Amino acid sequence: MNIALIAHDNKKELMEAFCIAYKNVLSKHSLYATGRTGAIVSEAANLDVFTLDFGKLGEQQIIARIAYNEMDLVIYFADPDEMKNSDTLVELWFFCDRNNIPIATNLATAEVLINGLQRGDFAWRELVDKK
Repeated sequence: MNIALIAHDNKKELMEAFCIAYKNVLSKHSLYATGRTGAIVSEAANLDVFTLDFGKLGEQQIIARIAYNEMDLVIYFADPDEMKNSDTLVELWFFCDRNNIPIATNLATAEVLINGLQRGDFAWRELVDKK
């Protein structure tokens, strides 16, 4: 499965800890991340990560992949203060909903999704007709 990882600046440590804690699950999948998040996760958790551009451009690259149904799960640790009036986040949610791609924006939902991933709850995504 293709998993997108995005974290706002003050959530990068949380993403790092999350990826270390769930390394055994994440290592079985293809990981995609924005520049700095990808570098942090790759180094800290020793995971292979397809690193895209930094910041907003990297987010747009991930959104494009989501729009084309190329991602199967999104973990976006977002800073609520940065989310106010965020067109990027609205666009991300829109395409996730349009393509039935599970998305987590906080640790609680991310843990629910990662545990579901470990159990095989999202295997149906492999059967979805990719665009």
